[in-house]
Amino acid sequence: MTQPDSAARLWAPLAAFAEVEERLGAWAMARGPLSAGLYEFLRFGVKQGWACLFGGALCGLLILTHLAYPAGAPIARYDVLTLAAVVIQAAMLAFRLETWGEAKVILVFHAVGTAMELYKTQMGSWVYPEPNLLRLGGVPLFTGFLYASVGSYLARVWRLFDFRFTRHPPLWALVILSLAIYINFFTQHVVIDLRLGLFAAAAALFGPAVIHFKVWRVHRRMPLLLGLLLVTLFIWFAENIGTATRGWIYPHQAAGWAAVSPQKFGSWFLLMIISYTLVALASRPKPLGMHLAGADIDAPPARPTSSPASSAGASPLSAKPLSE
Repeated sequence: MTQPDSAARLWAPLAAFAEVEERLGAWAMARGPLSAGLYEFLRFGVKQGWACLFGGALCGLLILTHLAYPAGAPIARYDVLTLAAVVIQAAMLAFRLETWGEAKVILVFHAVGTAMELYKTQMGSWVYPEPNLLRLGGVPLFTGFLYASVGSYLARVWRLFDFRFTRHPPLWALVILSLAIYINFFTQHVVIDLRLGLFAAAAALFGPAVIHFKVWRVHRRMPLLLGLLLVTLFIWFAENIGTATRGWIYPHQAAGWAAVSPQKFGSWFLLMIISYTLVALASRPKPLGMHLAGADIDAPPARPTSSPASSAGASPLSAKPLSE
């Protein structure tokens, strides 16, 4: 069910889509469990794509401007990307596809990413080969929006899938880990690189945690660490697209495009933990109640039965069927 102030109710095209989607779900349910399962899989993909709206739009712009941006245009390609990112962000707020609270978190990650970009480009970790006006030092301003898109995805997917957790790591521990990760990105060039220890700390914190996400009618479950690794994998795919479009290049790509080093997968995993921590601080992870574990959270309470157990005063939850 959509919230009263959600975009699906306030924006007519989305409201119409939601009505069609509801009818499609009812049709799939009537067809049996196989159709319902296929529908839920389709719904998962659509919701993931919707959560990726900001990042997907930026990725599409990188591809489009690489293939079709006219040579000698009065505005540099990087500046067009910056202006387009500002417009996309403003539109998402105007249409309530993103809340102001989420935007504040994303802004923090934008600043965090830009500060790291300034340092990393000075150290020669990567370069932005095209000239432009809207930049700080060697860093075009659109790059901060690339980091912000990770925060945008996490904030939106958290809300769209109604995240609940069991054994979620304490927020204070995530803050300490995130600070250590961020400091290491700077100090690894001058002192020992501590990322192996940071990986171990992340595994210890997130390993026991389980994320419960609602695709359709029930909450499914997944190890939280696995979910973070899968998101990191798609970020690594997106970075390959970004370097293929010459949005930025690493030293080994100077003579021609080559795949981004798998080592960057680890770097993005650590960066995503910082983004996850910021979103978690704003969203406050909700635990999955013990009586709801594995059950349809949105299902109505079970009706009392005339069984002897019910007549004896047994809890109606004991008669509630598990959905998974």
